[in-house]
Amino acid sequence: MTYVGRFAPSPTGPLHQGSLVAAVFSFLDARAHQGTWRVRIEDLDPPREQPGAADAILRTLEAHALYWDGDILYQSTRLDAYAEAMTALRDRGQAYDCGCTRREIAAIGRTGLEGPVYPGTCRQGLAPGRSPRALRVCTHDDPIGFHDRHHGLVSQRLSREIGDFVIRRADGLTAYQLAVVVDDAFQDITHVVRGSDLLDSTPRQLHLQRLLGLSSPTYLHHPLVLNGTGDKLSKQTHAPAADDTTPLTNLAAVMDFLDLPLPVDWRDATPTALLEHALAHWPFRA
Repeated sequence: MTYVGRFAPSPTGPLHQGSLVAAVFSFLDARAHQGTWRVRIEDLDPPREQPGAADAILRTLEAHALYWDGDILYQSTRLDAYAEAMTALRDRGQAYDCGCTRREIAAIGRTGLEGPVYPGTCRQGLAPGRSPRALRVCTHDDPIGFHDRHHGLVSQRLSREIGDFVIRRADGLTAYQLAVVVDDAFQDITHVVRGSDLLDSTPRQLHLQRLLGLSSPTYLHHPLVLNGTGDKLSKQTHAPAADDTTPLTNLAAVMDFLDLPLPVDWRDATPTALLEHALAHWPFRA
């Protein structure tokens, strides 16, 4: 099967060491399978985005010889496609308007995997006097499972562990779960390689793929880089930006995290040569 992978950062800031690990991991896995590696900029949340961050991310990828294939896809150009998918779900009775606030859901929802489980308050229609806020997709209690290339079998019962989840937010923006499904299909993505913080999102994406009649990629969720207090490296935990002037040092740290051997003379190598050495020892070829 032809391999098409992708790296899909959000332009909320520059790449840090954790996101560089994600980029290198997905890049090496694509190249190990003689596949295509695409870059998608997930610029769907303007209030959280930093001016110039998208360009900075691309410069960092190039500084580390992480060269992508084809054109970059910007999600901000795909709003019509998301609206079409939401209309299709609504027309088939698989999505509905919700007028509940977060505070109301927190007060009555039992605790699930990612906070309060939405109890389906608006599934049969909005209460009198309530205005629509978000758009939710209907879930069910049948287990949704998949085989992750790192974690093995993963299964969820969405209705009890997550609840009917949002596909259009109260601020009118498209939710991540819908956008990623629509764009993975649009770009013919066959393999998704990303951090384990998104492992629990995958059953929701599988559910949407099935509702929309889309094929499902193969998934690999790799370990996360943590800081000294055990938290995921992220912009929220003030992870410093990757230094584009020290690509060899950065790549060496990534290879160490991935348990890939370094050549003895790595300090005299080029970023491309270092990636080729890592590729020769890549363990995830199945």
